[in-house]
Amino acid sequence: MDAGAEADVDRPVDDDLSAAEYGSNHTSAERLEPSSSLKQGEILRTLATVEKDSQAIAESFSSLFASLRSTLSEATGSSVEHMSCFGDAAGRLQESALDAATKGNRYINSCLRLNEEIKGVENLAARLKHLRRNVDVLDTAVNKLLRPP
Repeated sequence: MDAGAEADVDRPVDDDLSAAEYGSNHTSAERLEPSSSLKQGEILRTLATVEKDSQAIAESFSSLFASLRSTLSEATGSSVEHMSCFGDAAGRLQESALDAATKGNRYINSCLRLNEEIKGVENLAARLKHLRRNVDVLDTAVNKLLRPP
């Protein structure tokens, strides 16, 4: 409604004249006359129309809220499933990381042991070189004795 327009329940409604035309053609004093009241049937039809529209709006809101409730329930269910999957994945990742760390520690310990054993082999290799030189010297001496010049 416009700010300048007056709401009047008792205004007359003619069959040929709309309410907007009547309001613009007559003064407010004429609209308040008791002889110019709305017919009771017209009021009841208007109320029935308003009631139908209100019922349709209420059904529309009810349907909207039911749809929103259903969608929210699905979203919540999906969120719970996703959080469960995330928890499972995180648990498996943690297990895999611990397993990999354990195997990595075993590998490092094996490498350290091998390194210590190789140090012992280096001493053995040095002794073998010394023995080989002695065997070579002995072989040369035996060859000289067996084959005279």
